[in-house]
Amino acid sequence: MTMEQKISMALAYKGMSQAALAREIGTSPANLNQRMKRGSFTVEEMEKIAKALGAKYFFGFEFEDGTKV
Repeated sequence: MTMEQKISMALAYKGMSQAALAREIGTSPANLNQRMKRGSFTVEEMEKIAKALGAKYFFGFEFEDGTKV
Protein backbone atom coordinates (compact mmCIF):
# COMPACT_ATOMS: atom_id res chain seq x y z
CA MET A 1 0.00 0.00 0.00
CA THR A 2 1.37 3.41 -0.94
CA MET A 3 1.60 6.38 1.41
CA GLU A 4 -1.02 8.14 -0.74
CA GLN A 5 -3.41 5.24 -0.22
CA LYS A 6 -2.78 5.18 3.53
CA ILE A 7 -3.37 8.92 3.92
CA SER A 8 -6.47 8.74 1.72
CA MET A 9 -7.87 5.90 3.83
CA ALA A 10 -7.15 7.84 7.03
CA LEU A 11 -8.89 10.91 5.57
CA ALA A 12 -11.92 8.82 4.63
CA TYR A 13 -12.02 7.27 8.10
CA LYS A 14 -11.98 10.72 9.71
CA GLY A 15 -14.37 12.23 7.17
CA MET A 16 -11.83 14.91 6.36
CA SER A 17 -10.97 16.32 2.95
CA GLN A 18 -7.45 16.56 1.60
CA ALA A 19 -7.88 20.35 1.45
CA ALA A 20 -8.84 20.47 5.14
CA LEU A 21 -5.79 18.39 6.01
CA ALA A 22 -3.57 20.71 3.99
CA ARG A 23 -4.88 23.71 5.94
CA GLU A 24 -4.36 21.88 9.26
CA ILE A 25 -0.71 21.16 8.49
CA GLY A 26 0.00 24.61 7.03
CA THR A 27 0.37 23.88 3.34
CA SER A 28 -1.67 24.36 0.20
CA PRO A 29 -4.02 21.68 -1.10
CA ALA A 30 -2.05 21.58 -4.38
CA ASN A 31 1.25 21.06 -2.54
CA LEU A 32 -0.18 18.30 -0.37
CA ASN A 33 -1.68 16.60 -3.43
CA GLN A 34 1.68 16.62 -5.23
CA ARG A 35 3.54 15.35 -2.16
CA MET A 36 1.00 12.56 -1.75
CA LYS A 37 1.46 11.49 -5.36
CA ARG A 38 5.24 11.38 -4.87
CA GLY A 39 4.95 9.84 -1.41
CA SER A 40 7.69 12.18 -0.24
CA PHE A 41 7.12 12.87 3.44
CA THR A 42 9.58 12.93 6.31
CA VAL A 43 8.77 11.13 9.54
CA GLU A 44 8.19 14.53 11.14
CA GLU A 45 5.70 15.48 8.43
CA MET A 46 3.87 12.17 8.84
CA GLU A 47 3.66 12.80 12.58
CA LYS A 48 2.18 16.24 11.85
CA ILE A 49 -0.37 14.68 9.48
CA ALA A 50 -1.24 12.06 12.09
CA LYS A 51 -1.72 14.73 14.75
CA ALA A 52 -4.05 16.67 12.42
CA LEU A 53 -6.04 13.46 11.93
CA GLY A 54 -6.15 12.70 15.65
CA ALA A 55 -4.02 9.60 15.18
CA LYS A 56 -0.53 8.28 15.92
CA TYR A 57 2.02 7.68 13.18
CA PHE A 58 4.43 4.80 13.55
CA PHE A 59 7.13 3.54 11.25
CA GLY A 60 9.89 1.06 11.82
CA PHE A 61 10.86 -2.55 12.08
CA GLU A 62 9.86 -4.92 14.83
CA PHE A 63 11.77 -8.15 15.21
CA GLU A 64 10.48 -11.44 16.57
CA ASP A 65 12.27 -10.85 19.88
CA GLY A 66 10.39 -7.57 20.32
CA THR A 67 13.31 -5.34 19.31
CA LYS A 68 12.13 -2.21 17.53
CA VAL A 69 14.25 -0.12 15.20
